[in-house]
Amino acid sequence: MYNLRIGQGYDVHRLVPERKLILGGVEISYSMGLLGHSDADVLTHSIIDALLGAADLGDIGSHFPDTDPQYENISSMILLEKVFDMLVEKNIMVLNVDSTIIAQEPKLSQYIPKIKANLYKILRCPVSVKATTEEGLGFTGKKEGISAIASILIHMN
Repeated sequence: MYNLRIGQGYDVHRLVPERKLILGGVEISYSMGLLGHSDADVLTHSIIDALLGAADLGDIGSHFPDTDPQYENISSMILLEKVFDMLVEKNIMVLNVDSTIIAQEPKLSQYIPKIKANLYKILRCPVSVKATTEEGLGFTGKKEGISAIASILIHMN
C-alpha cells in the first residue's frame, strides 16, 4: 500500500528597489527585488510550504518566524535544506515538485534550467518550474510583486 500525500504552497512578496531578486536560489538580473525578512525567494517559500503541508508539519512561519533575527536575510535554500532534512528524519521521500512563478517581469525562461538544478540538488527528485504572467492584471500584472505556487508529492513510510 502506498502512503502518498500531496502538498500545496503559495507565497507572494512585494517588489522594491535596492534588493536582489532571488528565485529558486538564483539571482535574477532585474531593477528590483522582493521585500522580506529572508531573501524573500517566493518560489522556494512556496515549495517549503508545500513540503511542510504534505507532511502535516505546519508552515514556513511556524518553523522560521520572521520575528527571529537568525533568519534575517538568510538564503531560502538553507531553509529548504532544513525542511528536507526534517522530512528525511521522518523517513519521508519527496517524489515530485511542480511549481509556477507568476511575474509580469522579468522574463525568466533563461533562468529556469539553473533554478531547476538548484532545487534538484536539495530535493533529489523531478522538479518542474514554469513561469507565467497575469496579462497585466492584478498586483503581479502591475509589476508590484511576484508570487509562486507549488505542488508536491511525497511518500510517507
